Amino acid sequence: MATRLEDEAYMRLALEQAELAAAQQETPIGAVLVWEGEVIAAAYNRRELDRRATAHAEILAIEEACRKLGGWRLHKATLYVTLEPCPMCAGAIINARIRRVVYGASDRKAGCCGSVTDLFREPFNHHPEVTGGVLAEESAALLTSFFKRLRRL
Repeated sequence: MATRLEDEAYMRLALEQAELAAAQQETPIGAVLVWEGEVIAAAYNRRELDRRATAHAEILAIEEACRKLGGWRLHKATLYVTLEPCPMCAGAIINARIRRVVYGASDRKAGCCGSVTDLFREPFNHHPEVTGGVLAEESAALLTSFFKRLRRL
């Protein structure tokens, strides 16, 4: 089990990914997937760049990890993401059997780790452990400043 300091260190890597997204006019959400203490995937939202509704940071990180590991079962992985996962990403997390999810800011519009609903507590065949609020202020501030800039344009 990772310590709070380890969680914060990995979340800072996810925030770096989110900043890369913002620099490309993408919603600044970043994700890092850690397998037994090693970062094996990192991604950021690419919906606008790729013109794909499914190009969320979590999905892209999961896909990269599966390619690297040569399989779809990510049962030893922890996913760090700057924003609480949406229904699509929560479903992918369940299907990939990710052991643990750590997120930054809550998402009161689409969050599925407790904000709108909690898909991880529904009677699916897998229930990841969840830790929310890690570097929440930094994650939320990045999103807020991004959307303020967008409204000014």
